[in-house]
Amino acid sequence: MAEPRPGPGLALRFQRRFLAARPLRSLPWPELEQSLRTAPDSALLADILHKTILHPLCVKYPPSAKYRRCFLTELIKKLESTAAEPLDELYEALADVLKEEEESTHCYKNYLLPSGDCVSLCESTVLISGGTTGLLTWEAALHLAQWALQNPGLFRDRTILELGSGIGFTGIAICKTCQPRTFIFSDCHPRVLRQLGENIQLNGFTPEPDVTWSTQTESQGQEVEGQNCQSPKVIVAELDWGSVTEEQLLGLRADVVIAADVVYDPEIILALVGMLQKLSTSRADRKAPEVFIASTIRNPDTYQLFQAELDKAGIRWQVIPAHSSCNFLYDVQPDVTILQLFI
Repeated sequence: MAEPRPGPGLALRFQRRFLAARPLRSLPWPELEQSLRTAPDSALLADILHKTILHPLCVKYPPSAKYRRCFLTELIKKLESTAAEPLDELYEALADVLKEEEESTHCYKNYLLPSGDCVSLCESTVLISGGTTGLLTWEAALHLAQWALQNPGLFRDRTILELGSGIGFTGIAICKTCQPRTFIFSDCHPRVLRQLGENIQLNGFTPEPDVTWSTQTESQGQEVEGQNCQSPKVIVAELDWGSVTEEQLLGLRADVVIAADVVYDPEIILALVGMLQKLSTSRADRKAPEVFIASTIRNPDTYQLFQAELDKAGIRWQVIPAHSSCNFLYDVQPDVTILQLFI
């Protein structure tokens, strides 16, 4: 009787989640245990090891040492709970991780996209760093990127403005897969902007040299005919929602505006809605940009305040239906909602 062959699919599921440093509890341990009970073979564990710890992406851009240490410890537990042959590589890999220097405040996460591309990011290992929560990737950014990848036509050959880009996951994923003409990353925190620029370059894009708002406006109006839209023009802008002017927003000439996880504080909500109103009145004779905002609903009262402030400002909105599956991550939280705004 033929042996079951869970290996390749199971190993790839471990790979996607491990390289993105998703919570260890979300990895498919029960399926691994079942496979090892059915066929106690260390070959499956060797395959998982090579697709995770020993994968070139992990070697070049590793998750935190603590994460790798806990992952290897769990793999070894699974091996030792079966009658499979010992796997020297597994113990050697753990020994290598244990020899590493003290834990850094930064680590890498590698997100494998359905297109075969990868987004590699340097992230903070702590929730709040340097007075900001913007140095790591939040759930709504993953959700918004997944939705964008399923709707590439919305972004193709258009100018996209992302508000509160953080360290860049959503925008970089869109730049790699959706062929925008221009992508404008924006944030207001200096440390976030610095990390954002580094991550953009890490993924093979070169932001435009530092430019003032006025020269951005001019350069936006002088697109080169036949420009290769597979290598979008990338701009990193310091954008403070409270102080930005209608003229500056008009100069960006955005066709689409996106944002993820920017609705989490009443003061920020008021500034965001005020900025959207400026965006609405600054378009001159241009068509209003399409606006999409993804939010993780942590506090329903805060989210309802956002909707109430939109209503008060006369900005219509509708909920975008959730996509049925997440191709590149398997545990994106279900309490993420995308609103389309009509400004």
